[in-house]
Amino acid sequence: MQRIDATIAVTGMNATDNPAPGVAVVRSLRHERSFAGRVIGLGYDALDPGFYAEGLLDGGSTLPFPSAGRDALFAHLCKIRSVFGVDALLPTLDSELHAVSTLADELKAQGIRTFVPTVESLERSTKAHLHELASHEGIRVPDSQPIQTVDALPGLIRAYGLPIMVKGVYYGGIVAHSEADAIHAFHHFVATWGVPVVVQRYVAGEEYNVAAIGDGHGSMIGAVAMRKLMITDKGKGWSGVTVGNPHLLAMTEAVVAALRWRGPIEVEFLRERESGELYVVEINPRFPAWIHLSTGAGQNLPFACAMLALGGDVPRPLPAYRVGTMFVRISLDQICDLSRFEQLSATGMLHLTKETP
Repeated sequence: MQRIDATIAVTGMNATDNPAPGVAVVRSLRHERSFAGRVIGLGYDALDPGFYAEGLLDGGSTLPFPSAGRDALFAHLCKIRSVFGVDALLPTLDSELHAVSTLADELKAQGIRTFVPTVESLERSTKAHLHELASHEGIRVPDSQPIQTVDALPGLIRAYGLPIMVKGVYYGGIVAHSEADAIHAFHHFVATWGVPVVVQRYVAGEEYNVAAIGDGHGSMIGAVAMRKLMITDKGKGWSGVTVGNPHLLAMTEAVVAALRWRGPIEVEFLRERESGELYVVEINPRFPAWIHLSTGAGQNLPFACAMLALGGDVPRPLPAYRVGTMFVRISLDQICDLSRFEQLSATGMLHLTKETP
């Protein structure tokens, strides 16, 4: 790929036991020999661990929370552009995507390029609309329905059987083994995320994930499939291995085509234990936290996305990835001088130099 000398801003510097994708995206940019630019990390807390990883960033900034609205985000991104000379923005969190998508043209006018899905594509990828993808050839989705009131649960339990999946409209899912469990899960997600709550037929089987990039015109630029080997209590993959299942890639390609997806995407699958059938159970509108595995397997999806955001060219399709490449996540303590935290918490900006510990 061609050389990049640009400054790239990457969000999602949180890297706790429920890590955001930002650190993995930055590691992938740093991995690429063609990348000679700078990386500015963006997060929502001065203690986000990514700000303190030695050699990872060239600078950083905290962002206003998404609840502050798109205007606050735009103003802050313009400020970051004036301070660091940012050329492109790679958002990595679901909560940011709608605002960034609506701001894409305004950001471009300010010199900040993006490669993100349209608002329409984002809406069609949500849990509440996932069942509609089943009408497209090559896509199989478990029976599901968004509901507004708890009164709809008994009928869906009769239709889908028990156990049953109850999901929050933005995040989280609970396997309900009884009607009482389902009612409790419904009220939990209403209190947490509001309505609708999504009820889905439970599929027992192995989980697979595919990270990909769509070109916005219905074609898939690249994709890497993996199977989780170890899962945390939050359901996050702590280790995984790339797999070579062509059906996973074909169904991901069908999803990208149906949504006319532009930018990064993760498609979550379950392979039903009894039938062996693959089902799309969730779509995440960004790179996953395990995305550095794609780079380790030979297909650097984050770098390709940065190239596309900057208007560059990438091979289509991207080179094939190596099957059997593993990742195992670790926890470690990062040591730094207190001045780094003081600078970020006091000013909201982090200027890193070779002398900074």
